Amino acid sequence: MAKLAFLGLGVMGFPMAGHLQAAGHEVTVYNRSPAKAEAWVAKHGGAFAPTPAKAAAGADIVLACVGNDDDLRSVCLGEDGAFAGMGKGALFVDHTTVSAMVTCELADTAASLGLGFVDAPVSGGQAGAENGALSIMCGGAEDDYARAEPVIAAYAKICRRMGDSGQGQMTKMCNQIAIAGLVQGLSESLHLAEKAGLDIEAVVEVISQGAAGSWQMVNRHKTMAAGKFDHGFAVDWMRKDLGICLATADEVGASLPVTALVDQFYKDVQKMGGGRWDTSALFARLRAAG
Repeated sequence: MAKLAFLGLGVMGFPMAGHLQAAGHEVTVYNRSPAKAEAWVAKHGGAFAPTPAKAAAGADIVLACVGNDDDLRSVCLGEDGAFAGMGKGALFVDHTTVSAMVTCELADTAASLGLGFVDAPVSGGQAGAENGALSIMCGGAEDDYARAEPVIAAYAKICRRMGDSGQGQMTKMCNQIAIAGLVQGLSESLHLAEKAGLDIEAVVEVISQGAAGSWQMVNRHKTMAAGKFDHGFAVDWMRKDLGICLATADEVGASLPVTALVDQFYKDVQKMGGGRWDTSALFARLRAAG
């Protein structure tokens, strides 16, 4: 069992840190709003600290799941940042979906301080975090990954090293690109079924058993048809991720025409007031169009 720190207790981080404590690790948490950290300790035990540096002090491994590039820099750097509190040889594991650029920047800084760094973005949403069934794609040195993997196993369905620093984030971009196109296709399929007067449940029962079947179809078609979009991964966060995908595509010379189009569809959903709706709200956009 290890002494751990976990930074960021949002809808993903809160249950992930809980799985670590339940697995027998000694966990100290930090959250920007202290009330959330206090609530976590009340539910799971462990301890909380007022700054990332104090949470990280004495930890073997520090894990983070925050919002974006700037949030990650803020919890890592500066006199109150985690790096300042970590001892030489400690390991930082980042579960945030951020750019490969900031990942490599922070990995280099960590190395200069004698720290390990693994980028480990996750897929599976809130349900995956709560059920300990996340897919986790990692980048970093082999020995750093080997130290991180047994700890990450507390909430992972699959965890794999994809290569050097930044390659976990690159893999997560592939994940988000695939989801964006798939959800738009599913939304159009259900929209046609609805407009044609078909029984959506019957349509899905049939087509989900063939080549069209997907996790999104099985787990989201009922809520989409019911107009319920108050669960899952928020549109605002998806647009953040797709922005990273599109910027990276420009850097490496990849063509992502469908991703660029779906990103604009999500922008339309935001204009409808759906920034906090989950990503299946692309269906709401089609319904609103008539």
